[in-house]
Amino acid sequence: MTPASPILVTGATGKQGGATVRRLLVEGRPVRALVREPDSPAAGALAAHGARLVCGDFDDPASLRAALDGVAGVFGVPPVAYGPDGPETRREAERGRALIDAAAAAGVEQVVFSTIASVSPAWRGTPGTPLSQGKALIEEYLHDRIALPTVLRPVRFMTNYLGTGMTGIDDITGGVHRHLFPPDEPLQMIALEDVAEFAALAFADPARFAGRTLELAGDAPTPVAAVAAITEATGVPLRYRQLTDAEATALGQEVAGTKRRWDAGERWHADIEALRVVHPGLRTFADWLDASGADSLRARLTAG
Repeated sequence: MTPASPILVTGATGKQGGATVRRLLVEGRPVRALVREPDSPAAGALAAHGARLVCGDFDDPASLRAALDGVAGVFGVPPVAYGPDGPETRREAERGRALIDAAAAAGVEQVVFSTIASVSPAWRGTPGTPLSQGKALIEEYLHDRIALPTVLRPVRFMTNYLGTGMTGIDDITGGVHRHLFPPDEPLQMIALEDVAEFAALAFADPARFAGRTLELAGDAPTPVAAVAAITEATGVPLRYRQLTDAEATALGQEVAGTKRRWDAGERWHADIEALRVVHPGLRTFADWLDASGADSLRARLTAG
């Protein structure tokens, strides 16, 4: 394959996939965007940027074959599966394996998978959370089946301040940002654009990144400091409040379990300074606010 060969991006209409599509296109790399609904507005926006839309579904492995024909590499985001009882580990792992098997069958040597940040010290000593278990299985399978595998493990996204769809946590309502984390302890976060930057770096130099797993973060302000920065940047007064155990439990066992583990000492552990050597333009929270975050937050916080 040559630099003129396309990269297939899965999850292309989502946050990480969309950011990666745009980053690769900016540097002139041909991109195939895997979508299920080519007529959707999100898919149309990708096509307008210059991506070639290809239809495919992880639950229909045969549909992946044409999408993978002739590609130089794949950027994958595990397609999370949810059932009535929460995340479905087995189904998520099956979907990830289907993509990896299809890539291997097509002779694709490089796959960059973005999964989820690990925690220290418990990541290797426990089976992980429901959200991490499927991704851990996909990572293991990736290293077994693909010649040039790279795993990206991003921490919490800076864009989460714009809302994640989870009522009662990680959104800003009534001038208050509510989350699980201690108010005065540094909390790692990453800009979506930087996940895309690391993916682009890996595709530009496959041998350098082959076999590597990168825990990704770009900054670590405390929740109180982050809210203060948003207040200064937007002019909208805000404060931070840590959820109680009872409030976390009311939001579900997954949220409650995360809080218990965090209270017990689990932490993300990206080496931000080492990452900055690899990617000198790694964005801080202030960078994200200056570039787009403050305007987006101001519009959201003052709406209505």
